[in-house]
Amino acid sequence: MGEGWHSGAMGFGGIPDEALIFYEGLAADNSKTYWTGRKEIYEAAVRAPMQALVDELAGEFGAGTLFRPHRDVRFARDKSPYKTHQGAYVRAGGEGLGYYVQLDADGLYAAAGWYTAAPDQVERFRVAVDDDKPGTRLEEILEPLRGAGLTIEGDRLKTRPRGFAEDHPRLDLLRHRSLHAGRRWQPEDWLHMPAALDRVRATWRSLTPLVDWLTTHVGATEKPMRRR
Repeated sequence: MGEGWHSGAMGFGGIPDEALIFYEGLAADNSKTYWTGRKEIYEAAVRAPMQALVDELAGEFGAGTLFRPHRDVRFARDKSPYKTHQGAYVRAGGEGLGYYVQLDADGLYAAAGWYTAAPDQVERFRVAVDDDKPGTRLEEILEPLRGAGLTIEGDRLKTRPRGFAEDHPRLDLLRHRSLHAGRRWQPEDWLHMPAALDRVRATWRSLTPLVDWLTTHVGATEKPMRRR
């Protein structure tokens, strides 16, 4: 493993370069043969440091869960068996609401927000955005995030949602059926050091007002979600 890297009982020490090489190879050969032959590398260079990362953040944000590396290909056209990234998630305020971090061959990504699109959640979101006080507050939360270089994303309607005027001051927000913000970093030396933890922590902290707003105004769905 990379020089100076460690995880597990010693805590998070960075993401080793072997993790990036592993995912570069997986992107080129997404097969059981590739995976089986390099499973120990995945466990040591990907899963262990990512688990250590979320464990370090648990005291402030809550316990994190690593997503399974296998893809659900039952209804997918793409039958590639493995995900070409490792994601981890901290749930906050209900289904599809929380903090996210992802590692892949292109580097590290940290984000937070609302990721599901249950009809009752979408309805509550639009009611809140339509209301001047919470709607304006959401704009005030998002503006400095954009200014700091974070990308505001989410599933959006291409057209105006029913019941809202074309000149609504927050029409762009009303189109959202999910809403999250994040920042991506390309691989640099700090990725292999404990400084990677500091970057994820700082990003999640900057996104806490957004998560809090969504927890208050969107919350958990009251309908059973279809698993993807």
